[in-house]
Amino acid sequence: MAGDSRASANAAAVLRAVLEHGPVARSGIPPVCGLSPAAVSRQTTGLLRSGLLRELPGPGGGLGRPLVPLDLNTGAVSGPVTAALHIGVPASTFGLVDLRGQVLARRSLPHHGLDTATLPQAIARRLRAFLDEYDTGRPLLGLGAALGGWVRPDEGTVVRHEALGWRDRPLAAELSDALGLPVRLDNHARAVAGAEILFGHPDARHSLVHLFVGNVVDAAFGIGGTVHQGPGAAAGDVAHLPVPGSRTPCPCGRTGCLQATASDTALGAEAVRRGIVPEPSVGLLVDAAATGDPRADRLLRERARDVGRAAALLLDVFNPAVLVIAELSSLLHEGYLNEIREAAVGAAPEPIPTTPTPPAPAPAPAPAPAPAPAPAPAPALRIVTPHAGPAVLPCAAATVLLGPLFRDPARLT
Repeated sequence: MAGDSRASANAAAVLRAVLEHGPVARSGIPPVCGLSPAAVSRQTTGLLRSGLLRELPGPGGGLGRPLVPLDLNTGAVSGPVTAALHIGVPASTFGLVDLRGQVLARRSLPHHGLDTATLPQAIARRLRAFLDEYDTGRPLLGLGAALGGWVRPDEGTVVRHEALGWRDRPLAAELSDALGLPVRLDNHARAVAGAEILFGHPDARHSLVHLFVGNVVDAAFGIGGTVHQGPGAAAGDVAHLPVPGSRTPCPCGRTGCLQATASDTALGAEAVRRGIVPEPSVGLLVDAAATGDPRADRLLRERARDVGRAAALLLDVFNPAVLVIAELSSLLHEGYLNEIREAAVGAAPEPIPTTPTPPAPAPAPAPAPAPAPAPAPAPALRIVTPHAGPAVLPCAAATVLLGPLFRDPARLT
């Protein structure tokens, strides 16, 4: 790369090095980012000026102040923040997030009684009030927004969202006009995957699959630090992935589809049918299980096993370094995550033996076989929940905006 492209790449390399290793002295940055000390000095000067980095109190140094620690600017006065919005089916989640993906504030807006046709305008009004309430004078970079369904991030368009009845909706432009902020929009499964790559498990940068289980069921795949979008940004639709053993009818005419079997909508309806909760709410079901209701616990474990069997198919197809599951009960209680892991491992096919066949007898002794390669981590250990825990949705939504910033700091500053 030449010219501005090389400068942008160098700035991104320094910013990522500080994200991963900071606080770090200037002299510690070149070995971890591959740039010369002179290039690092130029880029840190620009990043300090833009407010993305800050100097921390520390010992003085000589030329270039090499011993003064640098870190991302998360300071309570000058540190930039990102507004975050996740649009779900029953509710939206607002957040305020710093450069390290830490959620500083969040709030929920139930959609009960709101018309989906005018929902973005209602969301924008409440989000503006939320941002005004938490305005401390810190620079606001813009809004990162995420939701389920088919989303084209480059256009900021919701191509299809079945549950909300949206088709070809220019949602990013609507929100930007209402809020007066730059807005970036993406599918929530890709957003969570991006957050894991940027802020989460180190192995996620090599390869990961993310399975999002809510009222909408989506997935995302990332490799080499990049989340795959596919032609038309349509990758990740796993609503009709078959769940081994499920006979649940699906509106598509088949049985055993993942969304019909394991979505929050299906789970809530089943909880009401069994008389566990008075209304179809997964939150109420999780609360009931936490207070000792065995029926609620049993139903959540049934869902966890369905999710685990679907996860086994993804493990088998992609063999990722990390499989991230975003599902409410396993986010809150590790027992349900273990249920998912056990079902995934139990449903996985038996590994093909790799031991070489002994050579046929011969007059001369056969050479010893080469050592077998080190085994991959056990599948169960590769199944994890998002690093942000219950704050996964605002963190992921913010990453829709922060991800491009870390790839090219000049774009948003």
